[in-house]
Amino acid sequence: MRTPRLYLRLLGAHFRSMLEYEADFVILALATVLMQVVNIVFLAALFAKVPDVHGWTFWSVLIMFGAVALAEGFCSLFFDGMWSLAWQINRGDLDYFLVRPYPVALQSSSANVGINGLSNIVMGGIMIGTGLAHADIPWTPWRALLGVILLISSVVIKLSINLATNAVSFWLSSPTPMFAFAMHQVGDLARFPLSVYPVALKAVLGAVLPFAFISFFPTAYLLDTGQSRWLGLITPLVAAYCAGAAALVFKRGLRRYESAGN
Repeated sequence: MRTPRLYLRLLGAHFRSMLEYEADFVILALATVLMQVVNIVFLAALFAKVPDVHGWTFWSVLIMFGAVALAEGFCSLFFDGMWSLAWQINRGDLDYFLVRPYPVALQSSSANVGINGLSNIVMGGIMIGTGLAHADIPWTPWRALLGVILLISSVVIKLSINLATNAVSFWLSSPTPMFAFAMHQVGDLARFPLSVYPVALKAVLGAVLPFAFISFFPTAYLLDTGQSRWLGLITPLVAAYCAGAAALVFKRGLRRYESAGN
């Protein structure tokens, strides 16, 4: 329990420092809520013109929007520091992490707190809850437990992709994680059903960078929609694979680290 306790203490220190500027805190939180409201308005305007998209209704797509927002929220609130990894490598700040008796990846991840993640978690939860309330799902204890497992797995997948793409900075010299930012933008495509994309993009979102397992496949299984809905059951396996791959990429990258000199 020592590692998670220390992690929460590090996050708490950063959180208290951010609360010193209350106006910034409130403005950032409200801005994030506004962004999600804009997404919902856009989605409502789209479905006002068409009844469904490849068999997917407004409420089912709203669940996918919520799943993406929730996963991004958790990653931003609790692991936002990994987006500073490129800067830490470029400046040599990683030297301090290497001599401390604490995992380097966790030190880097806890170097910052994304307050916008709190708003994303709340709005994502509201979108998922509202979408599920309008879905005709025969809920059972097993199905409810499976839904929680799929949601946790989707967060792990998003977190693992973020860590792996940011760890690419070990092979690059840029102080900004441009590659990770680009992959993050690709992840926004997971807000919509995978069936609307061409085959090549389906392969990318379903296998290469499995963003589809954050939203599409779990939602398809719970709603019993689509021919590939059974793939939602392997979401925990995909999460385990992504976590292992991300840990391997970070470990290999850390071996390449040579500090920034004097």
